[in-house]
Amino acid sequence: MYLFYTPDIATSHTLSEEESQHCVRVLRYDRGDEILLTDGRGTTYTARITNPHPKHCEFEIISSQKQEPHHHFHLHIAIAPTKNIERLEWAIEKCTEIGVDEITPLLCRFSERKTLRLDRLEKIVLSAAKQSLTPYLPVVNDLTPFDDFIQNHSAKRSFSDAVLQSAGRSCSPQGGLYIAHCYEQDKRELKDEITLHSKLSTLNSITILIGPEGDFSEAEIDLALKNGYVPVSLGNSRLRTETAAVVACHTAILLNE
Repeated sequence: MYLFYTPDIATSHTLSEEESQHCVRVLRYDRGDEILLTDGRGTTYTARITNPHPKHCEFEIISSQKQEPHHHFHLHIAIAPTKNIERLEWAIEKCTEIGVDEITPLLCRFSERKTLRLDRLEKIVLSAAKQSLTPYLPVVNDLTPFDDFIQNHSAKRSFSDAVLQSAGRSCSPQGGLYIAHCYEQDKRELKDEITLHSKLSTLNSITILIGPEGDFSEAEIDLALKNGYVPVSLGNSRLRTETAAVVACHTAILLNE
């Protein structure tokens, strides 16, 4: 069954013009047909079409069900836009299908793309969420300068240091904050870090930074480390920006299912 997005369902039982057109003209739903809706905040609704108008399709709700989140933590992928916008759009689409909760495009020192159409990215996220039948719509933030992002997130803490220390492991006070880069320096494996914290039940959010084609600058990495980010590797291969984002997202979700 196709999933329709209705963020204003609490106040309106009418599909948007775009959703109405797809429902009535493309999928050819008619009066009396049942459809599946979501508000994007975790609730799905079974509804019946009462007025199959191609611009403002009306419906009545038959039942509703609050869906449990796919995972027990908040997954935030912050990624520098690629020069080829289609690569970024592909990454955002796939991360949405996998289960990301929040996406922030990062403006970095070596970024080759410095402008974005947020409305375009939001449409891609919406389409991917509906295609994968997820009732939770990820948040897409505006393009954010790297330094601003680090400063705004440096106060967030995802892990209990006391629990980690009792396990014989030391961790930055900003646990759950990771920066993936390709410089030759001491780095941990993302999969190992997430597995450890998942077993200790200390995980409530993960933020992973993915750099541009030219990688993060040394100054950016230094700033991130000073603010509690842990340098991580995503494997032995050198990955493209968009591939790294998908691998990071999948690793975080898979190891916490």
